[in-house]
Amino acid sequence: MKLSTKLLLIILMVFSYSNITGQSKNSAIENALLIADQNKNQLGNVQQLLVVYNEQPESFTSVFVALEKKDDKWIVKQEPITAGIGKNGFALSNQKIEGDGKSPTGIFRLGKLFSYEKQTNTLLENQQTTKDDKWIDDVNSPDYNKHVSGDTDAKSYENLLLSNDAYKYCTVIEYNTNPVVKGKGSAIFFHLATKVPNFTSGCIAINEEYMKSMIDWLDPKQNPTIIMGNLDILKTGM
Repeated sequence: MKLSTKLLLIILMVFSYSNITGQSKNSAIENALLIADQNKNQLGNVQQLLVVYNEQPESFTSVFVALEKKDDKWIVKQEPITAGIGKNGFALSNQKIEGDGKSPTGIFRLGKLFSYEKQTNTLLENQQTTKDDKWIDDVNSPDYNKHVSGDTDAKSYENLLLSNDAYKYCTVIEYNTNPVVKGKGSAIFFHLATKVPNFTSGCIAINEEYMKSMIDWLDPKQNPTIIMGNLDILKTGM
């Protein structure tokens, strides 16, 4: 590998995993608070909110801001960072389909945490992942977009225990889960970013340091929720 190529990868890695700084940080916070306010009618019982947005519809690089509600006002839990989303950006609301390489637009509850390690500090429903754990993405399977442990007749699925750390901390984003609609997308997770560029097949990916703080903080009693999509769409209300 040429030196210039190595340098470019290092620069990309620093950008992908670092906090947003300066004026961009202030803008990110302002945008996240605006999004929360514009969607307040759908967030009435939510006390913990992850805001994920991109500015260019097809960009896989997004802004990630964690908010919590105190005295009926949203405040920033931690400083904004960059995050990876689907390699083709966000699908428009209700237009996500299986295999499109896009993250869904919308407001979704955060569900169960799968982890390579036994979790003792998180309040999230969680389990230690084994080689038997799978998430079905076969649209013709009766278990489409569901967790299965053990053998399956599904023709395709995601192994939740990988040879890399992407799913070391893997929280289910409850998109297309209740009810499950065949072909509308599956295996949408909140997990680790482990590569550069840090795009995904449709999930949200952040760095490990920030992820650890999130899973220690998220509490099902606070109705943890994620709102995700293009900035222009989210700031007008879902």
